[in-house]
Order: sequence, then structure tokens, then C-alpha cells
Amino acid sequence: MTKYVHQPDFMTGDELSIPTFSLLDPEGDLYPGAEEPALERDHARRIYQAMLATRILDERMLAAQRQGRLSFYMQCTGEEAAVVGTAAALKDADMIMAQYREQGALMYRGFSIDEFMNQLFGNDLDYGKGRQMPIHYGSRKLHYMTISSPLATQIPQATGYAYGQKLAGNGHCTLTFFGEGAASEGDFHAALNMASVHQVPVIFFCRNNGYAISTPAVEQFAADGIAPRAFGYHMHVIRVDGNDVLAVYEATRQARKIAVERNQPVLIEAMSYRLAAHSSSDDPSGYRSKDEEELWRAKDPVLRLHKWLLKKQWWSEEEETAQQETLRREVLETMKRAEKRSSPPLESLISDVYADITPELQRQFDQLKRHIRRYPDAYPRGAKSLDLDVGSGTDSQGEA
Repeated sequence: MTKYVHQPDFMTGDELSIPTFSLLDPEGDLYPGAEEPALERDHARRIYQAMLATRILDERMLAAQRQGRLSFYMQCTGEEAAVVGTAAALKDADMIMAQYREQGALMYRGFSIDEFMNQLFGNDLDYGKGRQMPIHYGSRKLHYMTISSPLATQIPQATGYAYGQKLAGNGHCTLTFFGEGAASEGDFHAALNMASVHQVPVIFFCRNNGYAISTPAVEQFAADGIAPRAFGYHMHVIRVDGNDVLAVYEATRQARKIAVERNQPVLIEAMSYRLAAHSSSDDPSGYRSKDEEELWRAKDPVLRLHKWLLKKQWWSEEEETAQQETLRREVLETMKRAEKRSSPPLESLISDVYADITPELQRQFDQLKRHIRRYPDAYPRGAKSLDLDVGSGTDSQGEA
């Protein structure tokens, strides 16, 4: 029913304050009045192991990038709880559409270190056949849509995919990750509006880590974060402590029930912090202080869960030491194997673009081969694929 007033009464949204759902404090203790989610021991250990493995993978691969062994990398450091806790609350057949910092979700679902490395180095075992930049993972078997570089494109795609799930009636949903910076893109608003109008089972998960590359949140928007935007689309919303994996898990679990059982979209805003640089090409010291970083290091999500597991006697320091040593050794050994493998054959550039290779595509490919034959030293991998003698500018038949 419409309510009428007879004097102008403007509102700004300050009348509504959205709280932050949190269960674990930084010392790994439950807050007074908080209730643990129904997590079994093995499930909790699996979550922690995925978070730990993601942290170690990130450390090693950033070091590899600095050594010149890898062209580019992006870390999940500081946001592991927001990513892994979310994946742990979904069903395996639910679709995940990620942005570019959610490797922890793949880690939780069982993506192997070998699979990570094959993509990072773009070798002949890479599912993307070397066509993508590093960290653009994808896995059909794990229901993880391949990452694309353009910001926020996955958000309306998630709405569309979820609409298909609704029509299929298979009881699945789609969850899409994005940062608060991506929420400034038009795709965000279009996606939420479509999802609400068509009532589809999609969860929009915003990792609010405080910065869109170097732009702080205070310079991105004037409102109270991203969560209030849900009201403009008549959508369920919750704000959660993104460094508290138990709270993230429980919020996502309940959001999934709303999405699947009611065919209604949900927005989750996870308040966290990017402890690492935006990417291996970024230097955060230019736009934030060490004191600010240290404040958030005290809220480290991996350490918080570690303390909780120790207190429940579901983990031990001996296991911690052994697990870290095992993971570091596995990452190093796997990386050495992956970087030695051959590149995908040059023909794979066009072999599965269309059902049949078009004349225009074939013409472009032939032109590429002629160019590589002319400048083999500039394209050593392509030249090797064409069996050219790099250094002499000739192929095996002596053609210049």
C-alpha cells in the first residue's frame, strides 16, 4: 500500500544501517551469542587446507614472476576466507563465475597444482591452449567458468546462466564473484535488475577489499558500501565479515537456500582487505600505508581459522608444519615440470574456433606462418612449432 505524506520528506539512506555478520573474532573465538555453523571436522579441515594451499601457491608464484619465469600473477592473499568459504557452502554442480582473484574456489573444488601450473605457463596441457593470460583459469568438470579479462562481464552472464538453471529445474544456482570496483560498472546494475525481475537463482558475491586497484572505496562511492544497492532491486542482501570463514560459509549456505528454493537472487557483500598488491604489476606503497596493512594483517583469515581449529583440536602445529612443507615442495616441483613442457601447437589457434576452419581464418593463419618464418628469433615458440631452425631463419627444407 502506498503511504502518502503531505510535506516534502527527503531520504538519503542514512535511516538504514546494514550490520556485518561475524562469528569468529581474530583470536579464533566465537563472539558472545554466536553459533557455530554445522561444520563437520573433515569439512572444516578441507576448507583450511584449501585456504593454506592457496596462500602458498600465491607466495611461490609471485616469487616466480619476480624471477622472470612467469609474465603475470594476481594473489588472493587476505581474501581466502571470502573465496573458499563461499565455495564450501555451494553444491559441486553449482556454477561459479569468477573475476580473477578466486583461485581458492578452484583449489577447494579439487583443481590440482598441475592444472594451475599448466594454465599459468600456457603449455600443451593448458585447457585454454595458451590463449589466455596467466590466472585465467577454467574447468568444465568443476563447474568453474573460464575467467575473462574485461571487468564485470561475468555478472550479467551469471544472471543469464541462472535463468537457464531455473528453466531446467535441476536445483542448482550460480554464484558470481566481483570486487567493489566492478560494482561501478553498468554490467553490475543490469545484472541485478534482470535477476530481480526474472527471479533467478543467482548469488552476487562482492569482495569489498577496500581498493579498486589504487582507488580507495571512499573515492569510488558515497553510499555505505555495495550492500544497500540491493534495495533498489528489491533483493535479499547480507553484509559479512570477509575474513571470517565461518560467517562467510553460513551466509552463503543460507543465501543458496533462498536462491534455489525460492528462485530469488541474493547479494552478499564481504568486507575484507587485499593484503597483497592488486597484481604483480602494482605497487601498493604508492597509495596506502604500512600501518593500514598491519591493522589488517592482525585479522588474517588463514590465521583466524587456524586458531579456531587448534582450539577444537581438529588441527595441530605438527600437521601445520608438515602440510606447509609438502605444499611448498609440490608447488616447486610441479612448476618445474610445467615450464619445461612444450607450447600448444600453432595450429591450435584456429583448430576449434569454428566447426570448420573458414577460408578467412585459414588465410590469416597462413599469413602468420609466413611472418614467423621470416622472423623466427622473435617468435621462438611459434618457430619451434613450425619446426624452424631458430637462429638461421630457415625451416627444415631450407626455405627462407
